[in-house]
Amino acid sequence: MDKKNTESNKPVVSIIMGSESDWLVMKAASDFLNSQQIDHECKVVSAHRTPELMLEFSKEASNRGIRVIIAGAGGAAHLPGMVASITPLPVIGVPIKSGNSIDGWDSILSILQMPNGVPVATVALNGAKNAAILALQILGASDPELQNKVVSYKNALKEEVINQLLKII
Repeated sequence: MDKKNTESNKPVVSIIMGSESDWLVMKAASDFLNSQQIDHECKVVSAHRTPELMLEFSKEASNRGIRVIIAGAGGAAHLPGMVASITPLPVIGVPIKSGNSIDGWDSILSILQMPNGVPVATVALNGAKNAAILALQILGASDPELQNKVVSYKNALKEEVINQLLKII
């Protein structure tokens, strides 16, 4: 699976997952980045089935202009941590409740419990959209235009909640 990015073909975020079945969850990250017009790529990179590809991807991502990696994985969920051990880029891990999962806890703990020196920012189980929001916040820390997108998004969330309250009252 090598999904799209926008017109410039210069992705700044890479969404990777251990298998194509993870796309059901990870699509939410791509959808959010599309809504914010953030160039990104989506790839299957398995830590267990294609370790050489994972190593190459991890070493070359920053050279290709990627600035943040979102890595989703289920089961043993080694992908986010292994990528984080190689790349200098921030890695956001998305634990996925997969068919072979122990209610998702195996994925959560595999991503969350990284050793000192190899951080992985970890979002909630199946929290791909939050991973994309965090990626936008990371990018926005050094780009005022992207930071304005974060502010606009948060203002829209606030308005949505206020409108919900008005409907209840």
